[in-house]
Amino acid sequence: MTLATTSELISAAAASGRAIAAFNVLSLDHAEAVAAGAASVGSPALLQISENAIAFRGSPEPLLAACREIAAASDAPLGIHLDHIEDPRLVARVLANATEFGVGSIMFDASKLDYADNVAATRDVVARAHDAGVWVEAELGEIGGKDGAHAPGVRTDPGEAAAFVEATGVDGLAVAVGSSHAMLDRSAQLDLELIARLAEAVPVPLVLHGSSGVADEVIAAAVASGIRKVNVGTALNIAFTASLREALSAQPDAVDPRRYTRDARAGMVALVGRFCTVVAGARQPA
Repeated sequence: MTLATTSELISAAAASGRAIAAFNVLSLDHAEAVAAGAASVGSPALLQISENAIAFRGSPEPLLAACREIAAASDAPLGIHLDHIEDPRLVARVLANATEFGVGSIMFDASKLDYADNVAATRDVVARAHDAGVWVEAELGEIGGKDGAHAPGVRTDPGEAAAFVEATGVDGLAVAVGSSHAMLDRSAQLDLELIARLAEAVPVPLVLHGSSGVADEVIAAAVASGIRKVNVGTALNIAFTASLREALSAQPDAVDPRRYTRDARAGMVALVGRFCTVVAGARQPA
């Protein structure tokens, strides 16, 4: 399977009223699980690497190279996305090597700046990214879990969102509609009416962050209302850790990591398949 681009995957999803699930990748196990889970239900997906994950690993290149090779060998169409990139030096480093590593998109996060500075910084990154053939996502305020514009009760204004997109030229917009990062339960309530108004007002695909805290049926309704990219991070790690704990408990004498990480990876595979079924309208797992 040829490595896909974010633009191709989201355009195809939007044309059919669906969305693309983007899964945060922390390790080779994560990347392999995303590929296997997406293939198990015949769905495309995005391998998503955040600035925090890059900081944890020390540099972006090894994990990007692994994702590129896994995507190229996968039976499912997979793209590579960089998430919540704030450091301008990292932006430059990624864009300079985007073609080599198959990076199809980047989420540039200047949401901690005031509106005018956010617009200026984002517009500059968009110009450079488009020169490199890279699709750009941005946001107006901070996603929930970090305070800011996605804190409880705060929502994206459709008029401001439309103005931001026009001023920056971004290709996708993360919107504040009730979700929050790092939730450990799935109780977040989304403003579906606002999503529909945003989809009508904004001429680019809408992105939902913090989807791990949203129930399946609410995610499906959000996609029906206009969400076109759904980010999944915490839920993947919950599945990995729960499966790992169970495997270690059942194998107290285990010392070879392959004996227990295999089970942990399988937990992520199942979760990826489920999210792809909900988000992309993929077939139910066998």
